[in-house]
Amino acid sequence: MIVWLNGTHGAGKTTTAALVRRLLPDSRVFDAEKVGETLMDITPGLPRTDNFQHWPPWRPLVVETARHVLDYTGGTLVIPMTVLVERYWREIAEGLARHAVPVRHFVLHADRETLRGRIANDTVVGPDSPFRLRYLEPYEEAARTWLHAEAEVVDTTHLAPGLVALRIAEAVKG
Repeated sequence: MIVWLNGTHGAGKTTTAALVRRLLPDSRVFDAEKVGETLMDITPGLPRTDNFQHWPPWRPLVVETARHVLDYTGGTLVIPMTVLVERYWREIAEGLARHAVPVRHFVLHADRETLRGRIANDTVVGPDSPFRLRYLEPYEEAARTWLHAEAEVVDTTHLAPGLVALRIAEAVKG
């Protein structure tokens, strides 16, 4: 099974993924961004883009990596990854479905003010990352048009990360 944690930057995906992993027996965190980093290391480089998700190989490579890891280890993969383009999400979800990999898709949501505050105070990536801030409007558009209808939404605005993780783990355990 895959527990996909979607949402924009600052919603709490990475923190929540680590906590969910502790709450779900036999689970692992798979950072699909590493697949993008691998593609960025190809020389000479792939065509320029502002986001590796726009490269057509990224989506099937995420699917194949996830399914092969699950075939090897079993259990649950927790994937903290923002996907705001509906077509890209469909490619991933349909690819996993073709391999009979069940997916629980959660969106970690927070209001714009909270997201801006979290991005402004980020000590890992650095404060006020222009890259992260650039995704606030696309997230709001995706949330309004398709994303919130496609997933289980967990509002992280006023919830501590441990409670967010507990809600998700309890939902997955059923």
